[in-house]
Amino acid sequence: MAALSVEDLLARAEEREAETQRSVAVHKELDLEFDVGNLLAVDRNPAPRAVSREGTPSAQREGLLRALARDNTQLLVAQLWALPSERAEGGAGPVVAQLPEPSTRLPREKPLPKPRPLTRWEQFARLKGIRPTRKKRGTLAWDAEAKEWRRRWGYKRAGGDPARGDWLLEVPDSADPFEDQFAKRRQEKRERVARNELNRLRNLARAHRRGGGGGGGSPATALHPTGHQDRAELGRVTALARVSTASRGRFQPRLPKEPPTPRTVTGRGKKRHFGPLLGDLEGEKQRQLELARHLSSSSSKKKRRWTSRGP
Repeated sequence: MAALSVEDLLARAEEREAETQRSVAVHKELDLEFDVGNLLAVDRNPAPRAVSREGTPSAQREGLLRALARDNTQLLVAQLWALPSERAEGGAGPVVAQLPEPSTRLPREKPLPKPRPLTRWEQFARLKGIRPTRKKRGTLAWDAEAKEWRRRWGYKRAGGDPARGDWLLEVPDSADPFEDQFAKRRQEKRERVARNELNRLRNLARAHRRGGGGGGGSPATALHPTGHQDRAELGRVTALARVSTASRGRFQPRLPKEPPTPRTVTGRGKKRHFGPLLGDLEGEKQRQLELARHLSSSSSKKKRRWTSRGP
């Protein structure tokens, strides 16, 4: 192996340093327009001519586009490093930066949601001018025993751990001392859930009857949530509640021997089938002959009718 002089080692080190600087420093004739809040960079500079030139090999064109994307990404990353940053998790975590407010307004992917129809109580309160006496509670509540914020209702709710407080229940003075309080509480919960579900179905049917529901459902006059509902009406309300999910009931579980949801409720009518435009010449001939035969028979019937009515 040939020995290298100090000058050669220094020259190689300078070349490596220059290559590193070239990978970081990017020069553009026109400065890019940045929207750091949306991580957006707009390049007004014209693309290389070899990209749009006919006859340029695809590998060369792909390399030019990759280099252009790499340079613009480097400029955007430089803008991110210019933001004030700090270390997360008390100095032991990664370096994070707070993005500024976006300056470019992006269009929405989906239309604005429609306002939720008022429930029966909300309509009554608005009619009578009743204002809420307390602020609406949030979905989180502080669990003093677990020392953390938990959901107010549902799974892993605050104060709902069975291993902490559900093993003992106090028997009221007016209750039967031999009554099972755990079974009583389960029964009350089932009744509460059924009552809430009935109210939800009534509000949903009332909204569809007034035209508040969307999606081309069943006629609004066919839903009358009352205390005396027949089997057909309950079936329509159940089918309407089933297709009220985001997937329109596609993934909802079904009961044993439950009939399929009618198309009048789902809003999906019978699809029209169109024949091919080219290729089926014999079928097209038969259809045209059938149409001509039908028109000729209709015209002959009218002619005989007018002839019979004549003088």
